[in-house]
Amino acid sequence: MAKSKDYDSGSIQVLEGLEPVRKRPGMYIGGTGVEGLHHLVWEIVDNGIDEALAGHATEVSVKLQADGGVTVTDNGRGIPTDVHPKTGKSTVETVLTVLHAGGKFGGGGYKVSGGLHGVGVSVVNALSTKLRVQVLRDGKVFEQDYERGAPKGDLKVVGKTDGTGTVITFYPDETIFETVKFNQETILDRLRHAAYLTKGIRTNFEDENTGTRYGFYFEGGIQSYVKHLNYGKDVVDDDVFYVDKQVDEVQVEIALQYTDAFNESIRAFANNVFNPDGGTHMTGFRAALTRVINDYARKNGLLKEKEENLSGEDTREGLTAVILVKLPDPQFEGQTKNKLGNPEIRGYVEQVLSEYLNYYLEEHPAIAKKIVGKALLAARARKAARAARENIIRKGVLEGSGLPGKLADCSSRDPSTSELYIVEGDSAGGSAKSGRDSKTQAILPLRGKVLNVERARLDKMLANNEIVTLIKALGVGIEEQFDMSGLRYHRIIIMTDADVDGSHISTLLLTFFFRHMRPVIDGGHLYLAKPPLYLLKGASNKRQYAYSDAERDKLIDALIADRKERGTKVNSDDDRKKQAGLSDIQRYKGLGEMDAEQLWETTMNPENRVLIQVRLEDAEKADAIFNKLMGTEVDLRKNFIQTHAKFVKDLDV
Repeated sequence: MAKSKDYDSGSIQVLEGLEPVRKRPGMYIGGTGVEGLHHLVWEIVDNGIDEALAGHATEVSVKLQADGGVTVTDNGRGIPTDVHPKTGKSTVETVLTVLHAGGKFGGGGYKVSGGLHGVGVSVVNALSTKLRVQVLRDGKVFEQDYERGAPKGDLKVVGKTDGTGTVITFYPDETIFETVKFNQETILDRLRHAAYLTKGIRTNFEDENTGTRYGFYFEGGIQSYVKHLNYGKDVVDDDVFYVDKQVDEVQVEIALQYTDAFNESIRAFANNVFNPDGGTHMTGFRAALTRVINDYARKNGLLKEKEENLSGEDTREGLTAVILVKLPDPQFEGQTKNKLGNPEIRGYVEQVLSEYLNYYLEEHPAIAKKIVGKALLAARARKAARAARENIIRKGVLEGSGLPGKLADCSSRDPSTSELYIVEGDSAGGSAKSGRDSKTQAILPLRGKVLNVERARLDKMLANNEIVTLIKALGVGIEEQFDMSGLRYHRIIIMTDADVDGSHISTLLLTFFFRHMRPVIDGGHLYLAKPPLYLLKGASNKRQYAYSDAERDKLIDALIADRKERGTKVNSDDDRKKQAGLSDIQRYKGLGEMDAEQLWETTMNPENRVLIQVRLEDAEKADAIFNKLMGTEVDLRKNFIQTHAKFVKDLDV
C-alpha cells in the first residue's frame, strides 16, 4: 500500500481576499446556474433598497447593457470615499475587496437592512471579469475599475456632480457561471416587489438589447401589492384593510383582503426579505386574526353561544395578506432567511393587528359581516369534509392495506426506485401496462377529466372517484392527514396525449398537486412525460421520433444532407418527405395509437424518454396562472386564450 502524503502545514491552503469566493462561489450565492447569476444583481439592488429603507434613496435602476454588462444605480448617499482606518484603503475599495465589510453591523450606517452579512458587493466583484464603481458624493464623481476582484488602480476623481448615489457596472465571469444571460422577467419581478414593499421608492429597468423600459412606483405600497395578488379574483369587498404602526423600534405594516377563493395567500417579509416559511411575525398575525374575528362574531351574535369557535383555518380561507416588519436586528433561521426568529415580533404584530382590525370591523359592519359569514361557511364545509373523510375512512377507501383496483403496481417496495405513471384513459393504460418495467414502474389509468379542484372544497373532492384513487395510490393522505413520509413513489409522471385534451388533463392534475400536495412538487417528485409528436419511417422500416415540429424539420434536413453526401440523387422539386427518403411521416394524436413496444421505446424507457420536472420557481406566479386558467373568472381565461391562440399550429378537433 502506497504511503499517503504527510499531513503538515503545507496541506493547509490559505485563501486570501476574495479567493474563497472564486474557489467556492456556491457558498456565497447558492450556485453558478441562473439563480446564482441573478443573485449578483440582487446583492447590489438590495444595497440601494437598504438606502431607501434608511430614508436616503428614492430610486434604484437596473440596466442590461448591450455588451453583456449590468449597471445598477441608486441615488442614495454614495459609498464613503475616505480612507478606512482599519484597511488603510479607501472605503469604496474596502467594501469591494474585503468580505464582511459593510455598514450593517451596528456602526450606525443603517437602522434596518435586508442583509447583515456584508459579503454582497465584494462577492459580485470577485465573480466578475471586470467591474466599475462610480460614487457621486461631496460634489465629486469618484471612479475605480476592477478585474476579477482586484483593483486596477486607486479610487480617483473624474468629475463634478450635484447629485449623490452609487453606480456599479459588472460583467459576470463566463468561466464561473453556466450562463451569463439574464432573464428580463426575473429582474422585473424583483424590482416590482421592491417597489411594492418600499413606499416612496421608484424602481426602473432598461434592456439595451431589446429597447425595453419599465418603471415601478406604487403609492399604496403593500395595499397595492394585495390588490395585485387578488387580480382576477372575486373580492369580498373592494376595500383593503391596512395598518402601519411603530412599536418601540419595530415598524409593523399589514394589508389584507378576502376573496371567494378556498385557499389562503399570506406573504410575510422582514426588512423586505421574503420569508416563505413565515416566522414569529406570521405566528402573531394568525393568532390575532383568529381571536379578533371570533370575538367580533360572538359580540355581534353571528356566532351562537353553543357553537364552537371558528378555527384559524376557517378565518383564513380566501384571505390574501402581506405582513411587513422592519426591525434593527433581524434573526433569521438559517442562511436562506426563510423564517424570522425574533421572539418579540410575535407580540408586536399581534398587538397591532388586534387593535386596528378590531377598530376596522367595528367601523365597517357590512364588511365584517361578510368576513364572518365566509368563515362560518368555511367552518361548515370543514365539518362536511371531515364527515366525508371519516365516512371514506370507515369504508377503507383512503386507509388500510388495499390499493386501488385500477392501479397496476410495481414489484419494488423502495420508493426511491419506484415510479408512478398517471395515464389518460384505459387504452393508453393498457399499452403502458404491457410495455412497462413492472419492477419499478406502476401504472394508474384515470378515466376522463379529473375534478377541477380550484373550484372544489375537500368534501366534493372526496366524493370524486378519480381523486380518491389518486390519493390512495400515492399513500400520503390529504389535508390534515397529509404525510410525505408515506409517499410510495419518488417519481410521479403525468403521461397524457400531446393534444388539447391531454394538456387540459395535465393542467387539472397540476392544479390538484399545487393546491393540495405542494410538498410533492417542492420535493422534485412530479414530472410530465413528453411523448413524441411524429414518427418518421425510412428505408428498411427504420424509425425515428421527433418531439416537436422543429425537431421533425431538423431530422428531415439531416436525412436529406446525408443522402446527398452519399451521392444519392435528390430532386429539389420533390416534397421534403421524398427528398429525405422517408416512406411515411405519422403525427401521433394520442398515446393509444402506440403499441406497448413503441410506448416503452419513446416515452417510458429511462434511457430514451424525455421527462420535464415540474418546478415551482415562483409560487405567486403559479397561484395567478392557476386562478386564471382554472378559476371562476371567465374573462381572464378568454383573454388568455385570445392572446395565445396565434401560437397554436396544430389543433386537434
